[in-house]
Amino acid sequence: METSESSAKCIVLAAGGTGGHLFPAYALAEVLGRRGYVVDLATDMRGDRYEMGFPARAVHQLASATVAGASPVAFAKTAWALSRGIRQAYALLGKLEPRAVVGFGGYPSFPPVVAATLRGIPTVLHEQNAVLGRANRMLSSRVTAIATSFEQVKHLEGAIASKVRLTGNPVRSVVAEAAKTPYQAPWAAAPFHLLVFGGSQGARFFSDMVPPTLAGMDADVRSRLRVIQQCRSEDLDRVRAAYAEAGIAAVCEPFFPDLPKLIADSHLVIGRGGASTIAELAVIGRPSVLVPLPHALDNDQFYNATSLADAGGAICIAQDKLDPETLRSGLMSLISDPDQLVTAATAARSQGRPDAVERLADLVEELAAGPAQH
Repeated sequence: METSESSAKCIVLAAGGTGGHLFPAYALAEVLGRRGYVVDLATDMRGDRYEMGFPARAVHQLASATVAGASPVAFAKTAWALSRGIRQAYALLGKLEPRAVVGFGGYPSFPPVVAATLRGIPTVLHEQNAVLGRANRMLSSRVTAIATSFEQVKHLEGAIASKVRLTGNPVRSVVAEAAKTPYQAPWAAAPFHLLVFGGSQGARFFSDMVPPTLAGMDADVRSRLRVIQQCRSEDLDRVRAAYAEAGIAAVCEPFFPDLPKLIADSHLVIGRGGASTIAELAVIGRPSVLVPLPHALDNDQFYNATSLADAGGAICIAQDKLDPETLRSGLMSLISDPDQLVTAATAARSQGRPDAVERLADLVEELAAGPAQH
């Protein structure tokens, strides 16, 4: 089959499910587009809500499923959905004839990557976390290359180690723009900007924990606080009321579209340990108190957060060991010591890889430049 000019410059990105998988795909799509490639996104139905504004020529929805439960019925349903997705992806790739397929982890990326290997199309897996995810683990022996975000990644031993290329976790251009804001610790008695966000699964815990933690601080500290906190819609009224009662200035919303700018404008961040959170904190260079999601698959958030904490850029506290007194103590050790805040901000930035998306794009181009294998 004769390859058209557009298909010769086509790259398919496979991502879906959560923002943690989609954000780096978004960043890569931006750069590949600037380099003259046509980018298509293959995603699952959950990713549908992200297609508005995604920098792709087209968004293709494929069947997928997450392995949930060990029962034969659950396994059969998952296997059927994934096999249907592979058939759909195989037909799609035959039509698009991409030069490479890049998977960003999670089961929504499974069908397109498997289909690409069946068609002999070069494949790259990108792993955002410090633990190789289960879908990526299943695919690792089949793909051409594996791009990682951390120097140390669990489950990358043995034969697949030779495929690994450290690129970092791509961040969107708005994050790179926010990183231009230098960190300045507040002087004594000046307003202290505290940002609290927990992602879709973490906001409830912070709504329960952070207001009483801050309310227990001395009045002179409370008067300095300027809190911006992500909350679930059903928690907004009680969280706002708690801050008002404590005399703390706070803005609480379910969603902040300009989160990178808010990170840059903050003196300290309280957050989870998701891969995108860690990457953005590091690139922008902001100190943080991290409470990894305790039920995250493979405990990946713990390993992500620990990497930043070990470098001195964060304090990492397990959720089951956290109470208002413990959190208050950790926060006060930073709020009361501007020099420590600056040191932590500098350490966080030292872990950032602002050129991660360029590195990943270079790897994709390297594979795409090879002879067509269709």
